[in-house]
Amino acid sequence: MKRDLDVTSAYDEFRSMVVRITRERVVPHAATIDREARPPLEAVAAFREAGLMGLPFPEALGGQDGDLMTQTIAVEEVSRGCASSGLTLMTGWAALDPLARFGSESLKAQILPSVASGEKIAGWCLTEPHGGSNVAGIKTRARLERGQWVIDGTKRFITNAGWAEWYLVLAKTDEKSMGIFMVHKDDPGIRFGKQEDKMGLRGSPTADVIFEDCRIPEDRVVGDAIGGYARMMVSLSISRPLIAAQALGIAQGALDEAVAYTKTRSPFGQPVSRYQLTRAMVADMAVKVEASRAVLYQAVQMIESDPEKARVFASMAKLLCSDTAMEVTTQAVQLHGGYGYLKDYPVERMMRDAKITQIYEGTNQIQRMIIAKHVYQD
Repeated sequence: MKRDLDVTSAYDEFRSMVVRITRERVVPHAATIDREARPPLEAVAAFREAGLMGLPFPEALGGQDGDLMTQTIAVEEVSRGCASSGLTLMTGWAALDPLARFGSESLKAQILPSVASGEKIAGWCLTEPHGGSNVAGIKTRARLERGQWVIDGTKRFITNAGWAEWYLVLAKTDEKSMGIFMVHKDDPGIRFGKQEDKMGLRGSPTADVIFEDCRIPEDRVVGDAIGGYARMMVSLSISRPLIAAQALGIAQGALDEAVAYTKTRSPFGQPVSRYQLTRAMVADMAVKVEASRAVLYQAVQMIESDPEKARVFASMAKLLCSDTAMEVTTQAVQLHGGYGYLKDYPVERMMRDAKITQIYEGTNQIQRMIIAKHVYQD
């Protein structure tokens, strides 16, 4: 993949490919997977054929060695048509980013090729019942016992729970240290809670992952057993821009739908798009989408060029893009009038999908705290 960050030209061919796949293979099934609350199997098949499932992973392990901008564009364009499919695409990337960065060669070889090919699905387990944004406060424990790691705890709101074969798990190894572990769904002691009945992203399965005396081989630890927190923070700086890209895609998709609808709806003899109030609303929506895209792409460039500042820029992108998604989808529903409240129109689904982007991967209140700390330099 090209490494030049000139996103106006270097990535055009790749973007066009993802747009085509989304239009032909993802959008036709978006309403169905939302209604049936099932995984986007049709989208996964298309991603597998195009090599997108392994986009960020090393070529030597079956991936495409795609950079972060390539990943961002892919998630943005897929989410423009179906946010659940966008989440499915990025979750495997985010879940295995710590493994790809810090894992042993043997552990990477054991897991990454099957996920990169799309044969296996992956998820990651961070959030816990007592709190989501406070990663440092997790209670899940892992102890070494007779050559095996034994994990106990409950992880909540886990994407792909029960569907995925591989789970990356953050757990405490003592009072001050954490480790990252790879657990397979067939390992003894892992089980799954009921599938959550969610407001949005209904095409992405979510459930608890419960570990009760779960035993895994000693070599399934990523790196060592004490530096897991720092390693996870590195990966969160990568995953937050992908959530921002998902939110941006939702916002752009809603804007597209609003523009198309207002061009054709003529309740008083002329298209709604000719009214000044409509045009003002659409103009504001367009400005917010483009401003969000600029901040997101700047964050990606910062991550590539200045990792020390990456965390705050990732937070800025996640905050702005998700707030934009919520506002633009709400306005898109408004511009559809009563029809926007019906499931027959995509903007209703997009509005439901948008809300979670303000909550998961660190709430927007947490992002504001990170940004303010940077501004005050304290």
